[in-house]
Amino acid sequence: MDDLRFPIGKADLTAAGTPDRRRDLIDQIAAAPAALRDAVRGLSDAQLATPYRPGGWTVRQVVHHVPDSHLNAYIRFKQALTEDFPVIMAYDEAKWANLDDVRVVPIDVSLELMENVHERWVAILRAMEGDDFGRGYQHPEHKRRFTLDEALALYGWHGRHHVAHIRALRAREGWN
Repeated sequence: MDDLRFPIGKADLTAAGTPDRRRDLIDQIAAAPAALRDAVRGLSDAQLATPYRPGGWTVRQVVHHVPDSHLNAYIRFKQALTEDFPVIMAYDEAKWANLDDVRVVPIDVSLELMENVHERWVAILRAMEGDDFGRGYQHPEHKRRFTLDEALALYGWHGRHHVAHIRALRAREGWN
């Protein structure tokens, strides 16, 4: 794909919906922490400070963003499973990516956070039954309801999307 913003294409929120497809997406979410850790293995501080595309976030910002996003998703799943289409709290991911913790905290902290969040999130996902995926939440910025099937498809894509950003940069720069 030629668009550096979407190296694996845009998210297809209709991608879930069957037990087999859900299992595949849950497996993708389960694999995301190891894939992200592998994508950044051996990168120097200078490489971590490199934007994955012109005008894009640095690799460091991407690494901190993914667990921030997935932690929010984990909480949204828990809310949706325990409340009736709750209104979730939106956040400005671009502003989060520019906070001091992103600049000063080592990426290993976020990689470990992601591993721990995913261990709990995947346990919930694997315990969910068919009707659970029809539950969901209301997103105030998008002004619509998202089912957990749609959210599952989004986050199965999201981890792979950002890992692909880093891998594509490594390939373009010859960092492999």
